[in-house]
Amino acid sequence: MKQLFIFSSALVMLLAFASCEKVIDIRLNDTAKKYVVEGNISNEAGQCTVNITQTKDFSENNDFPGVGGAVITVSDNGGAPVALAETARGVYTNAAINGTPGHTYTLEVTVGGQRFSSVSMMPAVVNLDSVYIEDRVLFGDSTKIVNVTYKDPAAKGNAYRFIQYRNSVREKTVFVTNDDFTNGNNVTNQLLIFGDDDADKKIKSGDFIKVTMQCIDEPVYKYWFSIDGATGESNNATPANPVSNVTGGALGYFSAHTTQTKTIVVP
Repeated sequence: MKQLFIFSSALVMLLAFASCEKVIDIRLNDTAKKYVVEGNISNEAGQCTVNITQTKDFSENNDFPGVGGAVITVSDNGGAPVALAETARGVYTNAAINGTPGHTYTLEVTVGGQRFSSVSMMPAVVNLDSVYIEDRVLFGDSTKIVNVTYKDPAAKGNAYRFIQYRNSVREKTVFVTNDDFTNGNNVTNQLLIFGDDDADKKIKSGDFIKVTMQCIDEPVYKYWFSIDGATGESNNATPANPVSNVTGGALGYFSAHTTQTKTIVVP
């Protein structure tokens, strides 16, 4: 009888809630817009570029046009600031700036009455030894995976980012790692891609693969690692803004890195 009473009481409560059912209007408050700074300088000539965009409210579309009219400078090891010119809406470049490993670069941005800055140190070059394809079985399916090899230096504190292109199309997956568990070792990293069941996007024989390796400093590693954590398949945390190395209230990053690229045709 006790069990029957509990069931009956629960049924009465359920019917009561059902009779009071109504549409709940959830209001998503708009937030103050923030500038987004994406700055890169490498040891290759003509690779000093800064993109400026701005966040949007939840209800707006996902088109993020560039922000013009910014004043942007980059200085090398505390030297005289060099200005970047706006070559397209929200895109600022200076082809004459050629980064040097071991040097520290300071970015200054003034836009919309706000001022932002960032500092990034370009690490020494770590050689990208090889890029090759490996056939593996993952979750019951045969898959071709891109592998990269390099020799991590004896000194601790190295970090790397890899960018993969398939037939000139850039892979959106973030590939980033450091030497916490590989310091001083010969390293092989697999550029694994999860969550894409589209057969047309899988690597096939005859595909042209390009891999770019960036040696990055610790703050830039933390930025890309937080991006990976927010978008990866294993993400269990509440979404949050990436860890930016830009001060003054802007989102984004400034990366002074070395760059190497290797290409292969998938056998």
